[in-house]
Amino acid sequence: MPWTFEDAAPMIGTITEGNCWTGTHMLYSNVALNRIMRLDVQSGLVDVFAENTEGTNGLNYDADGNLYGCAGTGRKLIKFNDDGSYETVVDRLDGLRFNGPNDLAITPSGAIYFSDRVGDTSPEVGIPYSAIISAEKDENGNWVCTRRTFDSTQPNGLLFSSDYKTLYVAQSDYRANESRDLRAYPVNDDGSLGECKIIHDFGPHRGIDGMTLAADGSIVACTGWEISGPGGNVTHFDPDGMIIEQHPVVAQRPTNCTFADGDLYVSSIEGHCLVSRDTGLTGYLLYPQ
Repeated sequence: MPWTFEDAAPMIGTITEGNCWTGTHMLYSNVALNRIMRLDVQSGLVDVFAENTEGTNGLNYDADGNLYGCAGTGRKLIKFNDDGSYETVVDRLDGLRFNGPNDLAITPSGAIYFSDRVGDTSPEVGIPYSAIISAEKDENGNWVCTRRTFDSTQPNGLLFSSDYKTLYVAQSDYRANESRDLRAYPVNDDGSLGECKIIHDFGPHRGIDGMTLAADGSIVACTGWEISGPGGNVTHFDPDGMIIEQHPVVAQRPTNCTFADGDLYVSSIEGHCLVSRDTGLTGYLLYPQ
């Protein structure tokens, strides 16, 4: 059955991203206005959870319920407190500033993997490449960053499989000589990533922005745009990248999505926060379980 999308919150008017379920509320980033919004899914009321967020995009919880975000214009990974204030976790690799952290996925042990992209920030010198980077604490409790990919030019959304043995990455480079594909990297015991397998090639079209994992191990992703291809869609993939079904949305460019019980919440470039009821799927989240 087609998934029907309806408005879940008043339209913001500028890009929304970073959908993140708290267990009672849906958080989502208003990137341009430097805010994180909080939707009460029962009443439909929206308030501001955090302001002056330095362009925070992706949001995610660790297993202990700590909320982390990718501050794109602040060029850092941050940790939010319950009152919406935040602190810097890491902002450098090998002494060089990040470029523009975009999205993140977290392991049960607390290692944070995030996409960092050249071209998302000002010309100030930073890391001279785009990559997936990890941040994890050493034996002394200090955060240590490690470069994890060496073949990605514009990594975007990412998520782990439910056994944490595979990291799925959206390669979203819109230049004509680069690719837009969904990649699966094996995760080694030491946290490094093996050689990726391209499990879906989008050809000349937009490909994936953000994505989320369903409890059955399948992938639900925000795909497409108004410029080419089938338009803005939410696409349901099996773990091997085969399309199970595709659902058009009332947005030109859906940006990110996550589940709250059986409902799928989708953000967009225009500022929508949409919900599809009764998808037949439930999400797999590290927190809340």
